[in-house]
Amino acid sequence: MTSPVPAAPDLHITQESPLGADLGALFARHAAHCRAQTPPGSVHMRGAEALDSPDVAFFVLRAGGAPLAMGALRILDPHHGELKSMHVLDGHRGRGLAQALLARLVAEAQRRGLRHLSLETGAQPNFDAARALYRAAGFVECEPFGDYTVDPSSVYMTLELGVGQ
Repeated sequence: MTSPVPAAPDLHITQESPLGADLGALFARHAAHCRAQTPPGSVHMRGAEALDSPDVAFFVLRAGGAPLAMGALRILDPHHGELKSMHVLDGHRGRGLAQALLARLVAEAQRRGLRHLSLETGAQPNFDAARALYRAAGFVECEPFGDYTVDPSSVYMTLELGVGQ
């Protein structure tokens, strides 16, 4: 399924395989960003192979066919999902792409009837923009969920979707 990004007809968000041949650079930049200020034991990103799973819906935002951003929805249980691997390439930030991708992921969670959508992100300064994006979308800080534990390098956030309640 392809979703156009408002006011940008050449931009589309498509559900794809994370193993796509042209996604290597996007994953490499995401990994570099996550590891830049985060201690090794606190990096919770998943690589392409780990995201290639039946419990994950993976989306790519493209312009003219080129991948600019990615994000995934992992189903934790019938009512709870987790955002994974949200990343927009540095040269394309500040254009509303992250908001559009996040809106698509939230819509997918709602379409699947999930009640809660949670995420883990870094507590370091290079994640300030991500935390601001999530707060603006209604996410609030929460306790660790799923298999996560208390970690001073992580911030956990959740959004109540109000679906199926």
